[in-house]
Amino acid sequence: MPRKSISQHGFTLIEVMLVLVIMGLAASAVVFNFNGQTGDELLKKQTQRLEVIFNMASDYAVLNQRQLGLRVEQKTNSYYFMLLDENQEWQKLEGQPTFEEYELPEFFKLELSLTDLPWETDNNLFSTEVFDEESSFDEDIVQIGDEEDIKLLPPQVFIFSSGEITPFSLSIAYEPEFTDELPVYYRLNGLDSVPLEREGPLDELLGVAQIHRSKNKQD
Repeated sequence: MPRKSISQHGFTLIEVMLVLVIMGLAASAVVFNFNGQTGDELLKKQTQRLEVIFNMASDYAVLNQRQLGLRVEQKTNSYYFMLLDENQEWQKLEGQPTFEEYELPEFFKLELSLTDLPWETDNNLFSTEVFDEESSFDEDIVQIGDEEDIKLLPPQVFIFSSGEITPFSLSIAYEPEFTDELPVYYRLNGLDSVPLEREGPLDELLGVAQIHRSKNKQD
């Protein structure tokens, strides 16, 4: 798949401020009101929140010419955005509340897939030097030392200053307990650039390739 060429040019201060204002308005529009809403509606809002903020992170990376990443913590059902600093080390993106760590409410779950994606090709972005596949997947690393000396695990999804992203599929599930509500699922797919592809609501969480095969048969 040919890569999209993105022209590099400068932005005026007014243009940057305008984009940041629009981004802030978009984030504030994703407001959650849990009263009287079904699990399907709540899950859709959670999915839209992540979708909007991921797109904002891509804009931030391009505008500031920085390399960002998304870190998903499946054990805590949370996610946050990271920045590659001048020392080529990954840090949490601080000073930007929109990109800070966010934990999903009870009964919501995250599941990230980085392999066996149906749109993957041999010519992908995983050859970048900032990608360390082994450390990205190791959730059980024991880190010893002072808190300020502990290095964070790198993100699993990379958002480049060129506007490109590494491919991924992220499932967001609502699986309630002790209720008559049925589980429901959404999925966000990242190909090689934003916007992300949203699938759902899904009645069951099929494999990514299986869902795409089913869609192709329907077409």
